[in-house]
Amino acid sequence: MVVTALVGVGAGVGGLCASLLLRLVETLAYGSSSGSFLDDVLQADPSRRVIALCAAGVFAALAWWALRRWGTPVVSVEASVAGKRMPWIVSILNAAIQIVIVGLGASIGKEVAPREIGALIAGWLTDKARVTARERRILVACGAGAGLAAVYNVPLGGALLAVEILLAEISFATVLPALATSAIAALVARLVVPIEPLYHLPQFTLSPTIVVWSIVAGPIIGFAAVGFVWLMKAAGDRRPRGWRILVIMPLVFAGVGFLSLAFPAILGNGQALGQVAFDGAVGIPLITILLLLKAAATTATIGSGGAGGTLQPSVAVGAAFGAATGGLWLMLWPGSPVAAFAFIAAAAFLASTMRAPLTALVLLIEFTGQGPALLVPAILAIGGSVAVSYVIRRRRLVDVP
Repeated sequence: MVVTALVGVGAGVGGLCASLLLRLVETLAYGSSSGSFLDDVLQADPSRRVIALCAAGVFAALAWWALRRWGTPVVSVEASVAGKRMPWIVSILNAAIQIVIVGLGASIGKEVAPREIGALIAGWLTDKARVTARERRILVACGAGAGLAAVYNVPLGGALLAVEILLAEISFATVLPALATSAIAALVARLVVPIEPLYHLPQFTLSPTIVVWSIVAGPIIGFAAVGFVWLMKAAGDRRPRGWRILVIMPLVFAGVGFLSLAFPAILGNGQALGQVAFDGAVGIPLITILLLLKAAATTATIGSGGAGGTLQPSVAVGAAFGAATGGLWLMLWPGSPVAAFAFIAAAAFLASTMRAPLTALVLLIEFTGQGPALLVPAILAIGGSVAVSYVIRRRRLVDVP
């Protein structure tokens, strides 16, 4: 129990530090305001977007080139859960680079960094405590999930990530420490992480149109999610090696910066575009363009050599997809706000990209503070999406993991 509690505290401190660093970088890059990241970007001079992205490209290229040239290889969370030890200096630097470039506006998720720090601390604590190999595996996975819980204030989602994705085992031995560590980490990180939901949506009521749309759209979302995963994998497989990152990454980041002059919502980890989609305040053509540009910017960021997550980009792309297709559907059968379609599509898209339906659904609920009104259509859409993505992977119709 003591080691479990310490893992939660360590992951919480790691998430707290990551959040403070992110806030500091965002303030330096775009100025401070009481609003969201997108509010900061819009209130700052547009030239700062290009300057920030150019700075991110140069910094990240130099940092990752040096780290990969002279540092020991980075050990992933999955490899650490399997038993490998994560190197302290390289892991911390790799996580810090990710947080810095997200704060500057790079189109990549920030969730991998706190997961890596949580797993790193958990691995060190379990080694010191000399627990068994199985206990170490469980606690390292719990530490990674607790890192996610800390940085996003999603204690149940973080616990489910550890159990459903990293451990793939639901039992008392996995669920109890996962819940404990994520709860403790979220409490510790609340010193700096806001308690309110990440996205602001109205409360919904169930309607026939949204139920029928969920059944129809679920399989389509599954196809789109598989395509997104394939793009991320292809980009990662083709990322530049050696000195080439010093040329390619600054050019890619600068290109994203210039695109953001016209489309600022593509910047950052995806929260900006996600909120735009949930607001439903832009037309179908524009949200479709933003969807495509966000997917392209994230693909290019990974393809240029960047490391990071795709959780929030997946939420953003899924929500934008739901807003676009839901807007078209409402022309034929009105009865629900666009935000409801965006919520359901984001959950279904994330479920397929993560290959974790329970985790995806709970994360969207915690991200948005939604109640049970949309549970049935969300589950229907998730079922259709995951079924299609499973069949495609099973039959290897697309080369995706």
